Amino acid sequence: MKWLNCAKIRLMLVAYVAAIVLGGGNANADFTFGEPTNMGPSVNSSSSDYPADISPDGLEMYVESDRPGVQGSFDIWVKRRATIYDDWGPPENLGPVVNSPQEDDQSSLSPDGLQLYFSSNRPGGYGSFDIWVTTRASVTEPWGTPVNLGPPVNTANYQFGADLSQDGLELYFKNGWTGADSGLYVTKRHTKDAPWQVPVSLGPVVNNWPCQWAPTISSDGLLIVFADFSLCSPRPGGFGDADLWLSLRPTKDGDWQTPVNLGPLVNTAALEDAPVISGDGNTLYFGSFRAVGSGRADIWQAPIIPIVDFNGDGIVDLKDFSRLAQYWGQDESSVDIAPMPWGDGRLDIQDVTVLAECWLKEVEPVGLVAYWKLDETEGIFADDSAGDNDGVLMIENPLWRPLGGQVDGALEFDGLDDFVFTDFVLDPDDGPLSVFAWVRGGGPGQVILSQAVSANWLLADPVDGELMTELKSSGRFGGPLYSQTVITDGDWHRVGLTWDGSNRILYVDDVQVAKDTQSGLAPSDRGLNIGAGKNLSAGSFFSGLIDDIRIYNRAVTP
Repeated sequence: MKWLNCAKIRLMLVAYVAAIVLGGGNANADFTFGEPTNMGPSVNSSSSDYPADISPDGLEMYVESDRPGVQGSFDIWVKRRATIYDDWGPPENLGPVVNSPQEDDQSSLSPDGLQLYFSSNRPGGYGSFDIWVTTRASVTEPWGTPVNLGPPVNTANYQFGADLSQDGLELYFKNGWTGADSGLYVTKRHTKDAPWQVPVSLGPVVNNWPCQWAPTISSDGLLIVFADFSLCSPRPGGFGDADLWLSLRPTKDGDWQTPVNLGPLVNTAALEDAPVISGDGNTLYFGSFRAVGSGRADIWQAPIIPIVDFNGDGIVDLKDFSRLAQYWGQDESSVDIAPMPWGDGRLDIQDVTVLAECWLKEVEPVGLVAYWKLDETEGIFADDSAGDNDGVLMIENPLWRPLGGQVDGALEFDGLDDFVFTDFVLDPDDGPLSVFAWVRGGGPGQVILSQAVSANWLLADPVDGELMTELKSSGRFGGPLYSQTVITDGDWHRVGLTWDGSNRILYVDDVQVAKDTQSGLAPSDRGLNIGAGKNLSAGSFFSGLIDDIRIYNRAVTP
């Protein structure tokens, strides 16, 4: 559908919202990071280059680099462009007034473009590294002589990597090298002309590891991204030498949530560092030592994408809009998608506008790690259209039903010894997951999907044929989750299981039928059985049709 129709679509959707719900509430949207791209030779050099900041209008990019022409070990440089559609111009060193024979980097530009905060170990400071600021009269004037922020911000300790908030009243930075007092801190002031107050720690939830630095705060103040300190051991749960992490808070006065790794698209086995969030919240810039690049460290960019396909079915339609309307005014984390990709705590016209931009468009389901359509017409392989986990049919004469599925074709199982085996897809202990499948038939005790030798993920209970799962936490406190909804009545049913890190939920025909909490899920590195139990025991083989199996590495709410 062309955007020419979007004005009418927006009016229709807004009218529909108004007819259903009123009020406001707090929410934070689900979002993801897209494939990073190298910013290329117009930005990167054969030396080390890191992003430092980008102006709100997107026309100035400040970088830190040790490329030829530096005053010291690292200098601050600026690149400019006429419009956001033009290429970046050549880098300009800020010169000896700003840069020193020592290290100068980690700069942050004020929203009006008239102040530049940065870190330096030049003489005249209070510790090993201090935070300094340089000013200019207008954006066309040169930068003036830097001034040390002095106490109480700078101390005999280590202050590094300052980032200024959009309103200019908060300054985030790393305090201390390592130890009890090290971590991410913030200093505040009442007005832009007032002195900076005594810095305070962001607290033990964010500073839950001795090593983190290089914070960048989003323009709405609700998201902070930071890096593992490269000269210290990275925190557990990462992917490489040093990773990027994020934390959200519901309001600017709210508490920061537990840091989350940005994932394997952004983070690699190499070092990732120096994150910068664009003013509109749609792009993350960062430095990386990954192999494909121009120099030792290059500047990369990754899109920050709101998840508008709420139910993960690959198309944005009335089901997704109905979900937005359903939770209007409530604290629901998956439907607040504007103005930032993570939302603003209020469901309003901005959220409807973002949804309308994708209306009736097919989209790649976010987090889909395996997808067996089961639409084949012959052969012993079930193609995984989302990954490399093609299934092998352990069936002598496969009963493909190309016209008999709920979504195109399906595969029929005889309930005796038929099943499909796949290689390892994911470990339930690694984080959130979802699995959905269409089924028709089956009997009590029969299994739709299991992880070999580990757990039966989706099955009919042995007595009444009601949906259940045996995927549970380790130890004596874990147990099966039962529903009271029969799935073996001969009709088509879409069955599902989701796990968000705390809640285990079962769905039948996109309706929640059972829910509980678990401390975690038992780990496993085994492959999957489609249509058979974990141990391939008699009575666990499915008798009926299975279609359209999807597995996600996130919690999907249909």
